[in-house]
Amino acid sequence: MESFNEEQVKVKKEKSPLVTSIISSTVAALITSSVFLFAGDYVHNDQKQEADTVTTQTSNSNTNVQRVSTSNVNSNSVADIVENTSKSIVGVVNYQQSQTTNWFGEPNAQAANGESETVESGTGSGVVWKKENGKAYIITNNHVIEGAAKVEISLYDGTKTKADVVGADALTDLAVLTIDASDAPEGLTFGDSDSVRPGESVLAIGNPLGLDFSRSVTQGIVSAINRTMSVDTSAGEWELNVLQTDAAINPGNSGGALINTSGEVVGINSMKISESGVEGLGFAIPSNDVIPIAEQLVKSGKITRPYLGVSLMNVSDIPQYYRKNVQNSVQSGVIITGVEANSAAAKAGFQQEDIIGAVDGVEVGTATDFRKQLYTEKKIGDKVSFTIYRGNDKKTITVTLQSKQ
Repeated sequence: MESFNEEQVKVKKEKSPLVTSIISSTVAALITSSVFLFAGDYVHNDQKQEADTVTTQTSNSNTNVQRVSTSNVNSNSVADIVENTSKSIVGVVNYQQSQTTNWFGEPNAQAANGESETVESGTGSGVVWKKENGKAYIITNNHVIEGAAKVEISLYDGTKTKADVVGADALTDLAVLTIDASDAPEGLTFGDSDSVRPGESVLAIGNPLGLDFSRSVTQGIVSAINRTMSVDTSAGEWELNVLQTDAAINPGNSGGALINTSGEVVGINSMKISESGVEGLGFAIPSNDVIPIAEQLVKSGKITRPYLGVSLMNVSDIPQYYRKNVQNSVQSGVIITGVEANSAAAKAGFQQEDIIGAVDGVEVGTATDFRKQLYTEKKIGDKVSFTIYRGNDKKTITVTLQSKQ
C-alpha cells in the first residue's frame, strides 16, 4: 500500500519546456526512498521483578529466618498490560475498486452490468480511542485507509464490521474511523508522550503481515525521542516528529499502539527504515501529536491549512545541465512548476519557473521548509510576503492566505 501521499496541486495547465525537461530528467532520481510506512510493533516490557529479602530476628538463642517476596509496585507485568489492552487493537482492512476491464481492455462482467466490485487491497492496525454518542472512534494511519472504497474493522473475537471514515490527513499520516459502539471494546487511555525518555520499556500490539497474526505483541525500548523523519506523502514531502524504537516492525503494524508500562498509548506506530543490514529502526507518532489532530478530524473531517496553490520542486534537485536556465545566484529555495487557476498564488501574480527564496524574510531551502513555514507559522487570512526570483529580477509578492476551495 502506498504510504502517506503546502498541499501539492496537480496543475492542469501546460508546463513550459523548461519545467517539462526538468521533471522528466529528475523523475528517476526521485524514485529512491528508504523510509517505509509500515507501522510497527514496538515493545519492551518492564518485567515484574521480585526480590528476596531476608530478615533475621533473634530471641534468646533462637534465630528465625523469614523470606519475604516483594514486587515492584510501579510496574505492571507484560501479560497484564497485554490482557488489558489487546482487545482494543483492531484490524483495519482497505478495500479498493477492482479493475473495470480485463487484459484485453474489455469491460469485465461487473462493469458491463454497471456494477462495481471492491477487492482487499491491504491491511493495517487501529486503536480504539473512545466511545461517544453510540459510536466508537478508532485512530489509525492515513496510509492504511488511503484510496479505500470501503473500510472494514476486524475485532478481537473475529467479528468484522464496516467502518466509516470520519477524516484523514496525509501529512500527519493520521485518520479517524467510527463503528457502532455496541460492537467495540473500550477505548484505551492515551498517555503523555512528552514524558517518555530514551531507554524506557514499551510494548507494541498490532497485526504484522495481516490478520492471521492479529494482536501480535513485540517488545523493545524507546531508542530516542524528537526524531524528525522526512516522508513522501500524497500531499507532498513532510517532516514528522516521531519516537524511535528498536522493536521489529512489519507491514500490517501500521496504526497499532505503542504502549508504556502503565498500559497507556504513547504513540501510533507508523514507519520503519528498511535497508539491507538495518535492524531496529522503527518510528511512532507521539500521542501528544496524535490527539490534537484526531480531535480536529472528528470536529471538521479534515485539517484545514493555509493554501497557496502552487506545485513545487527543490532548486537543489534541478540537474546541473539546467542550472544555466535559472537564476545562477540562487542555490536553494523552491521553483514553481505550476500555478493553479483562481488560486491565491494565481491572483497574486506568481508564475511558473518563479523561485521562492524566503517567506516573510525567513529563507526556505526546500519544499518541506516552505510547507513548514506555511502550515506551522501561518494561518488562513494572514498577509505573507514572498521573496521570489524571476529571471534576473528579485521581487516581493504579498499574498493573503486562504484555505483550499
